[in-house]
Amino acid sequence: MDHATFIGQVQARARLDSRGAAEGATRATLETLAERVPATVANDVAGQLPREIGEHLRRVAAAPDQPATGVRLRYPEFLDRVARRAHEDPARAADEARCVMEVVGEATQGGVMEKIRHSVDRELGDFLLSGSTGRRA
Repeated sequence: MDHATFIGQVQARARLDSRGAAEGATRATLETLAERVPATVANDVAGQLPREIGEHLRRVAAAPDQPATGVRLRYPEFLDRVARRAHEDPARAADEARCVMEVVGEATQGGVMEKIRHSVDRELGDFLLSGSTGRRA
């Protein structure tokens, strides 16, 4: 999946009015995810995404102030951080994050979505991966 297709899918599924809004939702979701999943997981996911999109994961995973891996990010905290980053209300941010992760699931393979699920708390894993297929589109 290329960058334009990925962003177009996010825009359509989240019913966003612009590609810029889809880019912002993607950035907010993936940067927040990268704060708590192990850097190896972030890099595995990033390696299967278009370069520009994968950089959202790599940049945060490589940051020197990255929180310790293994600290599970809980569902409410995740949504709060995505909402702040995206400058959206939490309900809208939740819908956008779910759409982003659906597209990530379709753009990746090899069990990376299950690695994400095992890196976050159960409620967040179920939320993020509820619509992902883990199959390449």
